[in-house]
Amino acid sequence: MIDLTNKLLKTSLTAATATEQNATETAAQLRQLLNYYDRLYYIEAASPLPDTDYDYLFDLLRRIEQKYPNLRTTDSPTQRVGGGLSGDFPTITHTIPMLSLDKAYETTNLVDFDTSVKKLTTQTDVAYTVEPKFDGSSVALIYENDLLVRAATRGDGEQGEDITANVRKIPTIPLSATFSKYGIYRAEVRGEIIINKHKFVELQQTLITSTGKTLANPRNAAAGALRLKDSSRVAERKLESFIYQLAAAFDQQGNDILATHCQTHSQNMEMMNKLGFRTPAAKQYNAFEICTNINEVIDHIDKWKALRDTFDYEIDGMVVKVDKVALQEQCGATNHHPKWAIAFKFDAKQAASILEKIDFQVGRTGAITPVAKLKPVQLAGVMVSSVSLHNEEFIRERDIMIGDTVLVERAGDVIPYITAVDTDKRTGTEQAVVFPTECPSCGSKLQKNEDESVWRCLNADCSAQVEERIIHFAAKDSMDIRGLGDQIIRNFYKDGLLNSIEDIYQLNYFKIQQQEGWGTKSVENLRNSIEASKKQPLHRLIIGLGIREAGQTTAKTLAQTIDKDLEELYDWTTEKLKTLPDVGPKVAANIVAFFAEPKNRVIIAKLKELGVNTQQHEDAKRIERGKLSGFTFLFTGSLQQFSRDKAHELVEQNGGKLLGSVSKNLNYLVVGENAGSKLDKAKKIPTINILTEDEFLALVHN
Repeated sequence: MIDLTNKLLKTSLTAATATEQNATETAAQLRQLLNYYDRLYYIEAASPLPDTDYDYLFDLLRRIEQKYPNLRTTDSPTQRVGGGLSGDFPTITHTIPMLSLDKAYETTNLVDFDTSVKKLTTQTDVAYTVEPKFDGSSVALIYENDLLVRAATRGDGEQGEDITANVRKIPTIPLSATFSKYGIYRAEVRGEIIINKHKFVELQQTLITSTGKTLANPRNAAAGALRLKDSSRVAERKLESFIYQLAAAFDQQGNDILATHCQTHSQNMEMMNKLGFRTPAAKQYNAFEICTNINEVIDHIDKWKALRDTFDYEIDGMVVKVDKVALQEQCGATNHHPKWAIAFKFDAKQAASILEKIDFQVGRTGAITPVAKLKPVQLAGVMVSSVSLHNEEFIRERDIMIGDTVLVERAGDVIPYITAVDTDKRTGTEQAVVFPTECPSCGSKLQKNEDESVWRCLNADCSAQVEERIIHFAAKDSMDIRGLGDQIIRNFYKDGLLNSIEDIYQLNYFKIQQQEGWGTKSVENLRNSIEASKKQPLHRLIIGLGIREAGQTTAKTLAQTIDKDLEELYDWTTEKLKTLPDVGPKVAANIVAFFAEPKNRVIIAKLKELGVNTQQHEDAKRIERGKLSGFTFLFTGSLQQFSRDKAHELVEQNGGKLLGSVSKNLNYLVVGENAGSKLDKAKKIPTINILTEDEFLALVHN
């Protein structure tokens, strides 16, 4: 590379573009050379080439491509710069769901995990890998024919947002990688987008100087950068990546070759290093360990507890994975997490602060929540000034007083939590917490049921409750009204534009456009989002109505039970509701009480009149109660009668679920031509039914 570098440093634009053939050859050499130096700099932390020389080579390539646009390739280093507004981020479905990880907090949890793995795999000895659990933003990358073609956020695990344009600006993510050397045509690579802790400090200082604003922490800064609409600004956030999984590998015929071509996770990581990705297995990070048993895993984690703060990146634990891919597939997964991996969470970091006062907040169900207002303190990369105290009993049990020095930690490094009071620092000036007897919002007398620890305001017209109910109705897990966030709702409520849930569908858009910060486009986007929410499936409306203790699972159960319209629930008794799965006596009583309340019936009638869906559509009923409902499917081999996508569509349209690997949770394996290891594994599990394509079609259509 030295000779080529010296040669190109002496090459002028005139010489490089004397003929198109000259330009073609020089451009190819420059791409090779610049990608080589990019890898040395960003992946291996080496910089043998002076910046001025690199800049000369880069500019030469850019100018050649300007003169001959046909020579500009998608993996050219010049394609990392520039860019503009990318607009909205389309939603895309992940090839394989991006599941969460099960958590371990004690070494006994790791021993239990090891026992479970050995039971699932019938192995007496299992090798594991251990690597840092990066505290960043997860991303899924798709490479086809060696080129990066798509990047997506984790989203809800099933679907994420397309952020390809922004990810292309991250220098540690290769725009091309020669997977074809390993017989892989299409690969899905997963990793974490992060910011170096030291670069984050520099970024904060720059931001404060230029705008006066700050970023909450490196993780939020990374996640926010991935969703910047102007992709040219992504480079300003100094994003980096660590790849932690080769999630899928297919040959050119669409055959799944992950287990046959990539036999262990550690080999996969070694391959990813060779392909130009940065992984924790790279030698310079010394952050990846192969352990022959769970005791070695525990020892390695203990070592990293002490090393945590010395690492250049925020980590909140260590991830333990079964090394052999074949054993991973035997373990399988739940709907929430793979059974072959677990995240050991480090103890939450603590900080001491002064409790300056307590505010009492009113929730949508009238619950009064005391919130401690602290002297702001930095904790695990976040400035903490407010902490929930949950209820009166929590305060009494911990003997919390105003003026106390309290110890705060972030549970799971996310939610601030008071763990103790430092009574040795009391001076006698502290004040006892006096819990209110009247609602701080409307003045109504508070009440508490004997079986609850929560004081409540029972005035359903209490302004604080109304505001919170509107926020809950529009939230992501409810009606998912994009553009109608918490603060916007609070502003609209304060200005009289929103006084009830129904008012969402009767907004005065003319008045909204007169407000500061609202233009024609933003108002139109809000209108479209609200109109779209009218077509949400019935279970989302049930969630949005805010029945106490009736969450997503209960809402889906109720929606599936209804024959046609939500009003059917008006006549249901607690006894009938208790026959449904996951509905206990307390939830059943809350459901009956909600639908018996005349005001709630008026709200539902008004929403229905305004065009909001209150019915269980026939399509939804057919899918939820389809002939494949309750059964799981997996396809392997080359399918002859339909594409893989069509096969998946047939399963989901008939209520079935798809799995990503062979396990005891699999009901049907559908086999095409040249089926590989999945078929062999399925034959060893007697509960799995093996079908031909014809037998599968018969199952669907009969």
